Amino acid sequence: MSSISDYVDLGQPMFWLSVASIVFNPTFWNTAARSEYHNKTITKLFGGNSLYGCYALAVTIFTIGIIRDSIYERALRTQPTHPLLTGPVSNALALALFTSGNVLVLTSMYALGITGTYLGDYFGILMDEMVTGFPFNICSAPMYYGSTLSFLGSALWFGKPAGVVLTGVVFVVYKIALRFEDPFTGGIYAERERKEKVEGKKSR
Repeated sequence: MSSISDYVDLGQPMFWLSVASIVFNPTFWNTAARSEYHNKTITKLFGGNSLYGCYALAVTIFTIGIIRDSIYERALRTQPTHPLLTGPVSNALALALFTSGNVLVLTSMYALGITGTYLGDYFGILMDEMVTGFPFNICSAPMYYGSTLSFLGSALWFGKPAGVVLTGVVFVVYKIALRFEDPFTGGIYAERERKEKVEGKKSR
């Protein structure tokens, strides 16, 4: 009788390195962004230019994302394959998940722009108004959910149960990140609105 250990090899170092990179990335960008918001840490490194600081963080986040994805793929290659996750049906589902996930990620990046995507609001670079069109009318965090779908699609494409487990880690980590990010970002825009109201009263 098969057990989970037959299809998820927890003894593989790449599996745990993948877990570490999945956890590290949102932890890093949230820590860096909050440090920027409270202390202007990154802006100071770029001579007081917040836009350059935001671009630098964007490049860093994009780079560690590529590294994380590369580690994930390598981790999958070291793991056992499950026969139920192979074949044309599984491959078709994998392509559908991967494609839809990337559509959510890419269209949200297009809608937000570089600074909107890469935490520009923590740098004081705020959007004029909240984006409510596609894909934000599909879900509240399309980049996170899209990324999760892409992870799952890759797991099915390679037929690796370990990939499904790692996708679960991605989902949980993103849900935790959103619990911190959403209220904080909402507070930034609420503070702007409060200041605008105060300045409006003063100008009367």
